[in-house]
Amino acid sequence: MEPRLGRLLTAVITPFKENLEINYSEFRKLIKELVKNGSEGIVVSGTTGESPTLSPEEKLKLFQVALEEVGDRAKIVAGTCSYNTRESIELSRQAEKEGVHGILAVTPYYNKPPQEGLFQHFRAIAEAVDIPVMLYNVPSRTGRNLEPETVARLSEIPNICALKEAAGCADQLSRLKSLLPEDFALYSGDDNMTFVTLALGGVGVVSVASHIATREIKQMVDYFHQGKIDEARKIHLQLYPLFKSIFITTNPIPVKAALRFLGWQVGPVRPPLCDLGEKEGEVLKKILRDLHFLG
Repeated sequence: MEPRLGRLLTAVITPFKENLEINYSEFRKLIKELVKNGSEGIVVSGTTGESPTLSPEEKLKLFQVALEEVGDRAKIVAGTCSYNTRESIELSRQAEKEGVHGILAVTPYYNKPPQEGLFQHFRAIAEAVDIPVMLYNVPSRTGRNLEPETVARLSEIPNICALKEAAGCADQLSRLKSLLPEDFALYSGDDNMTFVTLALGGVGVVSVASHIATREIKQMVDYFHQGKIDEARKIHLQLYPLFKSIFITTNPIPVKAALRFLGWQVGPVRPPLCDLGEKEGEVLKKILRDLHFLG
């Protein structure tokens, strides 16, 4: 069964001008290229899009632009959620009015609610909208793991239909698949875990590396679902150095640097992030050259 939001989604960066204003023109060009090369969905204003430093107005404008540019050819999934349930509900409702195809709901960060608090938070958001909701578990950033048993409870809410799982743990993936309904879509939230997630019954990936290797990652996912496991594994191993290098420091610093190396006018990251160091940049450039993405 085809997942409602596609198999390859790109968690897109937010391009900035040198003055740190959003470069909407470059954003349009980038998402058009991603969709042309195989991204079936675009996640806008996720962590990779530097959501913590985007205003609600900027997020809504990004959703509008994405829908205008590729909304008839790809699913637009809006990162609308934070550690504030009330604000998450309000932005999710506004995004739904704009016409987005789904909501990405990250585990609340910093305030570290218990599992019951997480359940109530996500339930309140899901019940406030009628569009699909993808949960997002990334404990390395949020300080709180969304436990498989909590995901199982949440899966009973009709429009909570997917999970972007970025705990980096095969054991947790196994537990999730043993508890979740068959039609609940499990996505890898880490590029280096995509092959493992597929092997354990996942449907695809919400990818950062697909900014660079869209076609290759789409081919890997397609091969796996066609039963061509050896071919999929080969692509995974070929791209593994890229998967590691774009997380050489805090995401999205490396992927924005990689895009600049490739000629994209994506600009700097907003503070408190800072641009990639020279030594790290040389490591990244070498891997891009070795994989024939650069030069």
